Amino acid sequence: MSLFSRCCNVARNPFSLLGVGSVRTATKRAGGTVHNHGGSPGKRLGVKKFSDQSVIPGNIIVRQRGTLFHPGPHVKIGRDHTIYAMAPGVVRFYKEKHMRGERRFVGIVLERGEVLPRDEAARGRSRYCGLVDLNSPTLIPRTVAAKN
Repeated sequence: MSLFSRCCNVARNPFSLLGVGSVRTATKRAGGTVHNHGGSPGKRLGVKKFSDQSVIPGNIIVRQRGTLFHPGPHVKIGRDHTIYAMAPGVVRFYKEKHMRGERRFVGIVLERGEVLPRDEAARGRSRYCGLVDLNSPTLIPRTVAAKN
């Protein structure tokens, strides 16, 4: 191979040292932006039934991640920390001391005038007195039973 042909091959090479006829090639493939992709819908968390609103068994009161609100009387907490009613009544939110701070609780009372936490010494035991099975599916509020 002659000197002239070697120089011509070098000049045709895109990575030539002389820079004659060289083409810049990409070192990475082109990628799109990812700023606005993969969004998920909101989970609709928050308080669903506020204080003084009436509820029936099974109504969701609070949907939450973690225990921002703790369950009080006649209320239970689900596996995903959802607080729901176990008895018919009116929703009450209240706070109690816990260790060095306060905890927020949600409970259910029979009448709108009642407050929580319940003073059992003055007012007596709860209306269910532990005799009613709150998990029973036959527990129907009076307003629904009267309509049927």
